[in-house]
Amino acid sequence: MEKINVKALAKVNLGLDVLRRREDGYHEVKMIMQTIHLYDQLEIKKTKEPGIFIQTNLDFLPTNENNLIYKAAKLLQDMYGMKNGVAVDLQKYIPIAAGMAGGSTDAAAVLYGMNKLFGLKLKHTKLMEIGVSIGADVPYCLMRGTALAEGIGEKLRSLPPMPKCPVLIAKPGISVSTKLVYENLNLSDAMVHPNIDAQIAAIRRKDLNGITAHMGNILETVTIPKYPVIDEIKRCMLENGAAGAMMSGSGPTVFGLFSDGLTARATFDAMRKSHLAKQVYLTSIYNNRR
Repeated sequence: MEKINVKALAKVNLGLDVLRRREDGYHEVKMIMQTIHLYDQLEIKKTKEPGIFIQTNLDFLPTNENNLIYKAAKLLQDMYGMKNGVAVDLQKYIPIAAGMAGGSTDAAAVLYGMNKLFGLKLKHTKLMEIGVSIGADVPYCLMRGTALAEGIGEKLRSLPPMPKCPVLIAKPGISVSTKLVYENLNLSDAMVHPNIDAQIAAIRRKDLNGITAHMGNILETVTIPKYPVIDEIKRCMLENGAAGAMMSGSGPTVFGLFSDGLTARATFDAMRKSHLAKQVYLTSIYNNRR
């Protein structure tokens, strides 16, 4: 095998709670991760010349060690003494700096693809163990599906697949720093936390209305006051029939879940006409695991 094509799928957070700030500066989280059918495409090739060579359809993306693709490839090369180089052609479609794990899922795709391409025969659990050193979301992006994430996001437990339904994605023309959002999070005693356990129970019942009733993202308390357009996008989705709408991750992307395709399509059109979001996609829940 000289090359391999891999899809790197995006995620949303059905629920996101932050429990505490740890002594090491990281935050203890409890969140439900869900893969959606929106993805980047990567072609990974062996090269005779040693090194890592990245090209992409977006000229503003770094193609050096500042890209998580590079970090993932370099990690495997160093760990397993690879003599061949690797060339990665990234076609980027997942919104950037959007709370959808775009960089992490690309890194996960490289770990998965290089494992196949170079015949490393690493078990999935080993790839996930390697992935956490690149980023907290990388192990989940290797896993996919519906999962509970705890710790700093690296402690994962599979959940039953949530009901398949249309998902509307809308990202305004802003980017948000995850680091700054967490640094500005004020975990006061009066703060209302999302009920993640109730949402898990609804997932087990395959109850879409129960899932959307308990959607909540504590990071909205930081991001929405700074960027009110996020709340405007949420309201647009809900007013047009979304069963639930919420910011994903640290934002600024908002996603809406729908019980039927016709309502989702009509809301997609309304969102486009509103000009609240720069990028708008209509996709669906993706429950397959690797």
